[in-house]
Amino acid sequence: MRPSCAVSVCHVLMLVLCLSAAEDFDWTKDEHGSFYYGTFPAGFSWGAGGSAYQTEGAWDKDGKGLSIWDVFSHKKGKIQQNETGDSSCEGYYKVKDDVSLMKELMLNHYIFSISWPRIIPTGIKSDHINERGIQYYDQLINQLLENKITPIVTLYHWDLPQFLQEKYGGWQNISMVNHFNEFANLCFERFGNRVKHWITFSNPWSVAVEGYETGEHAPGLRLRGTGAYRAAHHIIKAHAKVWHTYDTQWRGKQRGLVGISLSGDWGEPVDISNQRDIEASERYVQFSLGWFATPIFHGDYPQVMKDFVGRKSAQQGLGTSRLPSFSPQEKSYIKGTCDFLGIGHFTTRYITHKNNPSGRSSSSFFTDRDVAELVDPRWPDPGSEWLYSVPWGFRRLLNFVKTQYGNPTIYVTENGVSEKMLCTELCDDWRIQYFKDYINEMLKAIKDGVNVKGYTAWSLLDKFEWDEGYSERFGLYYVDFRNKNKPRYPKASVQFYKQVISSNGFPNQREVENWRRKAVETCSSSNQLLAAARRIPQEHAEKPKVWPVHDEV
Repeated sequence: MRPSCAVSVCHVLMLVLCLSAAEDFDWTKDEHGSFYYGTFPAGFSWGAGGSAYQTEGAWDKDGKGLSIWDVFSHKKGKIQQNETGDSSCEGYYKVKDDVSLMKELMLNHYIFSISWPRIIPTGIKSDHINERGIQYYDQLINQLLENKITPIVTLYHWDLPQFLQEKYGGWQNISMVNHFNEFANLCFERFGNRVKHWITFSNPWSVAVEGYETGEHAPGLRLRGTGAYRAAHHIIKAHAKVWHTYDTQWRGKQRGLVGISLSGDWGEPVDISNQRDIEASERYVQFSLGWFATPIFHGDYPQVMKDFVGRKSAQQGLGTSRLPSFSPQEKSYIKGTCDFLGIGHFTTRYITHKNNPSGRSSSSFFTDRDVAELVDPRWPDPGSEWLYSVPWGFRRLLNFVKTQYGNPTIYVTENGVSEKMLCTELCDDWRIQYFKDYINEMLKAIKDGVNVKGYTAWSLLDKFEWDEGYSERFGLYYVDFRNKNKPRYPKASVQFYKQVISSNGFPNQREVENWRRKAVETCSSSNQLLAAARRIPQEHAEKPKVWPVHDEV
């Protein structure tokens, strides 16, 4: 990622763009075109990513406090096979090794998150600052810079300090805004002389919906119809406050940028000639990406969200909408708090209208949308049951962002695909195909005029996959979790992605096909190494960990 220059001018331009009226997106356009050979603009940034809880391990080492995921994963039945992120990839102890993998891959940037409870154990700055945690991130940042890899730092990737959840109710409580701002301010103070790209939140949709609506993720609350909206409301306020803190206290000295990373899976109308399907598709996107992006760019929630949640709330006999509202002062404060927009994209759905019940007993975030999600059985589904490979949806999403939000600077912060359950195959030809097709659709979007500046393959390593435990693998590098040393092995996709980076795109058909062939050929030797390692004597294998697993109360 290129260092920022003339930040004040860029910021003024971004504010102007945020204020501009959104174009109308063409929902009827068919963009399922053929493969495009060409290269990306000069200075395009190529990267990979991971997050603290998923990769670091060392869950209770060197003064780290408990996170909500530490507690949640130790509850019986919450994670597949009752697995936890206690040790995961042991990234806390493997900084030099992992940065060497990034260097070999020729990455321009690496996205990682700072564990809030690792540097502020209780989440409250005045209680205690854990200097050993800060030393760890100093080491990681310095190693990246020494190897000419730009650190892009996420401040919140889901691991809220458990103390804040117990004391205040987590993101259900407005007090989180100030506590998060204090944490962010400490990060700016300690790391901002070297970190110039900050992401406030990664995929806040999942934090709100899966953490406070469905209970699938930590902290595991099921506050149907209200919890997700309240959590998101506080997250948006927290993002804006952190942006303003950086803008007023640090931007002039550090000259960095602050953005947010939003989940953006695409919703395509089942019938592009059917107005009800088009409207349903727009609701699907606005209830996910637009839920957060529209306030940040335009100052308030999408009108369709306000209309639908408000109407359903009235039908349930409620005096006010379950969707909270911003005051005029808050709208002004939130609007324009974006130096760049991160997009995490994985898949697409076909969308059609569905009338959901409106009674109090049936109220939920999902029924508020009045949509049905469908998939085409012909779409490849190489890994996770939710992740179908639909490359053309990526281009559609990026063009939607361009038209809706004034063509902001975009960094693709997450894009990738998982393997089948318990797969140990390093010749991941399906991942090569996924990256090839999705990166190409991003290239087409840039040719459409979308302002994409960087791409992040998700993820660098196999890691703990939240409620799926270790049953799904997204990594470019295979991690042998059975071995106590957690060795890494390159998959075929490493060689393919490296060639994409080296060539800054896809020069011609013959060369790209040759990359793929060589990548699959060379992975066989890695497979042999992994097979040999798995035949190590049992006494050298990692013993099963013993941790407290509690039934949920």
